[in-house]
Amino acid sequence: MKLFGSYTSPFVRHCRVALMQSELEFEFVEADEAIRKQHSITDKVPFFTDGDLTLSDSSSILKYVREKSGAEFLADINDFENYTVADTLLDSAINLFLLENEGYSADRISYLGRQKARVDHGLVALDQRLDPQRGIECDSTLRRACFIGWGLFRNRFSIEKLSNLSQLMTIANQDENFLATAPHV
Repeated sequence: MKLFGSYTSPFVRHCRVALMQSELEFEFVEADEAIRKQHSITDKVPFFTDGDLTLSDSSSILKYVREKSGAEFLADINDFENYTVADTLLDSAINLFLLENEGYSADRISYLGRQKARVDHGLVALDQRLDPQRGIECDSTLRRACFIGWGLFRNRFSIEKLSNLSQLMTIANQDENFLATAPHV
């Protein structure tokens, strides 16, 4: 098994942690633009191979890894909902980050302003919906931790006033797999 990605992607981080949790043997391959263009049908990371199988989205990779290791992926509808909400917010936050790096800003472009408001509002909702004591064994909670970890790494937002998300990050940052996959530049 090979997981292709970058060290800073929160989607890749989630897959790396899940693979480490599963104790399945895998190789992590840092994928530059040339590798992505050649091997990823979506021209993004992560993508994953296991023999003839190629998966090109973190959710399908996670489902495959969990099921291959005998675990369940998103056991109930509430976990699925919390996972997809975190995914939506993460997509918005990453798009904002990338577009701001290109010189666009949320205060000048109304679409970006709506994306920023979505992230800000969504963080409060994620905080309210979270039981941090579940830890990061559950994929909906792990997705939130990867999202928050990325946002803090990129200085995208603060969780200082969000007690459940702050507590989740305290718990996550004590997990050896989560720590081993921390983003770096």
